[in-house]
Amino acid sequence: MMGTMKSPAQALALKLHNDLEQLLGDARKLELTPKGRSLLSEEVQKSAAALNGLLAELDPIDRPSAIFDPGNPRTVGYFVALALSAQPRRPLVALREFYGTGVYALYYKGRFGAYQPISRTDTPIYVGMAVYEPTNRKDVSAMGTSLAMRLGEHKKNIQRAKETLNVDDFDYRALVVQSGWEGPAEAHLIRMFRPIWNKEMKILQGFGKHGDSITTRANKRSPWDTLHAGRNWAGGEGQTDKKTPTLIERELQTHFENSIVYRSFEDVFASFVSGLKQSE
Repeated sequence: MMGTMKSPAQALALKLHNDLEQLLGDARKLELTPKGRSLLSEEVQKSAAALNGLLAELDPIDRPSAIFDPGNPRTVGYFVALALSAQPRRPLVALREFYGTGVYALYYKGRFGAYQPISRTDTPIYVGMAVYEPTNRKDVSAMGTSLAMRLGEHKKNIQRAKETLNVDDFDYRALVVQSGWEGPAEAHLIRMFRPIWNKEMKILQGFGKHGDSITTRANKRSPWDTLHAGRNWAGGEGQTDKKTPTLIERELQTHFENSIVYRSFEDVFASFVSGLKQSE
């Protein structure tokens, strides 16, 4: 008796099933080293993504690329970051004390050569957050003045680097945020703007330091202090640098070649709107 003829789709589906069963069985039999486990895990994730992509293509009904979840901390951080970007820019030199915790951004508008790609643009040179302690009180004075104090610390550090920086060349934006949402907002700001003074960029680490103790002053000078000498606690004569100025400037050039520079608030807003669009 002749067997039932399989369609091309049935034959392919059966082959895919059998091949996957064979591969899964082989993978479970392996005695993996930590490195081998990591390698295999990475490839399995790639294959799973490819299969999910094929599944979406086979479905005759379109599906969104993601489900918008207003309660997701990253979503809240997204909108807090947008709200910060909408705040007026103020001169750092004229900073006054104010109540509140939250997030902030520093902007450069001077003539320091290595920073020209972002000078006088809406791309911050540094972003950060200030957290005092969690509170649900509606009275903003209960938050203290940690946001203003943090900006004040940055102002003093820039003033100490007077040979290369001028505090008149810096603006800031600040946003007082209900405690607990500063972290997601700062994370989104760093992902979006890739600010060169933030340690996450691994170029000019050191600006955000509060000050080293006597026991740690023997450490190598931070890249930020190499480029902008002036902070006494950061080390003096004879201290070695983590990076040479030449290396730092080369890394900055590469960074700007591979990063988006937002020249105006309109550019920033357009990027936020684009990020909210769901693709099919």
